[in-house]
This record gives sequence, structure tokens and C-alpha cells, in this order.
Amino acid sequence: MYCNFCGKVIQDDALVCAYCGRRVGIPVAKRRLVRPREGRKMAGVCLGFAEYLDLDVTLVRVLWLVAAFMTGIGFIAYPVAWIVMPEEPLALPAVASQTVPQH
Repeated sequence: MYCNFCGKVIQDDALVCAYCGRRVGIPVAKRRLVRPREGRKMAGVCLGFAEYLDLDVTLVRVLWLVAAFMTGIGFIAYPVAWIVMPEEPLALPAVASQTVPQH
């Protein structure tokens, strides 16, 4: 497989080019806009948007604050997104298979 950005040969299963650092692979799973349960500061709205848009969470938080203080939209949009965005489903723990000893 070739990188679309730098043209170098990369691994077939690569998601990121080892030479230029750009994302080249398409994730198999469909991305959903959800509020993650781990790593969030308040409600997880900015972290959810950062993961969905594949951006740094700090950049999203700063942009949200700028939008909040410059236009006031951020103050209204954050609680709305908090209510509208679903929370990430709980991850079920892996069940250990029990083997029955043979006699």
C-alpha cells in the first residue's frame, strides 16, 4: 500500500504513515459521537467531539472556550450537547472461561 500524501510504501494494515505521520487507513468500526466515560473533565462533550473529529482534546476545549466567551454560543451549546450526546456504553468485563478438571 502507498501513502496518499507522501507516496512512500507502507504496511498494508497501517493506519498512520510511518514517514509523514498522516492518517491513511480507514477505521473498520464506524465512529459515533458519544461522551466517553474515561478521560473527561466535566461531562465529556469536548472529549467526544475530539475523538469523533480526530483532533487533540486540548484544541477542542480551547476552541469551545473561545466560542463561549466571544459569541456566547458555547455556553448554550455545551449543556445542549451534554443532554443530546449519548454516553459511551459500559464495557462488560471479559468472562474467564472455567475448565472442568478431568478425572
